[in-house]
Amino acid sequence: MAKVGYVRISSVDQNTARQLDGVQVDKTFTDKVSGATTDRPQLQAMLEYVREGDTIVVHEISRLARSLADLLSLVETLNKRGVAVHFHHEKLEFTGENNAMQKLMLSMMGSFAEFERAISKERQREGIAKAKERGVYKGRVKTVDDEAIRAAVAAGSSFRQAAKDLNVSLSTVQRAMKG
Repeated sequence: MAKVGYVRISSVDQNTARQLDGVQVDKTFTDKVSGATTDRPQLQAMLEYVREGDTIVVHEISRLARSLADLLSLVETLNKRGVAVHFHHEKLEFTGENNAMQKLMLSMMGSFAEFERAISKERQREGIAKAKERGVYKGRVKTVDDEAIRAAVAAGSSFRQAAKDLNVSLSTVQRAMKG
């Protein structure tokens, strides 16, 4: 019965130290990526690692998932496997017992995390729009031009293969091909 920590920060600049400070765990998995999806390397590694009887400790709900659907799915899947999930900051633990109050709290807190992310993205979009109006924001400098992407696809690469070969995202290839 291991106590497993999960830590997530959204960017490399952020510090992971505060999240499970003072909490004793046997092993910690740390992701430095957005919580928008569950496709995170260390989250997936942790999901493979944990066994029945283990407890996953997460600083707060938004560190595990920013989407209510993802949060509910993760907790339910883990609980069905006999793994408890403990959120340190909220002082909530989910064990899979059929408890209406636990389900309500998880849904409410998950909704707040999702709402917080939506508000943050909205503020970011507003800030970028204002910066563009002032001529301050130009966007990121492209690392690969659209012609190179189109040439790779024209040479027979799939969109995914071109993205991999050129070290860009699939959506970047898709945008280049539309343009």
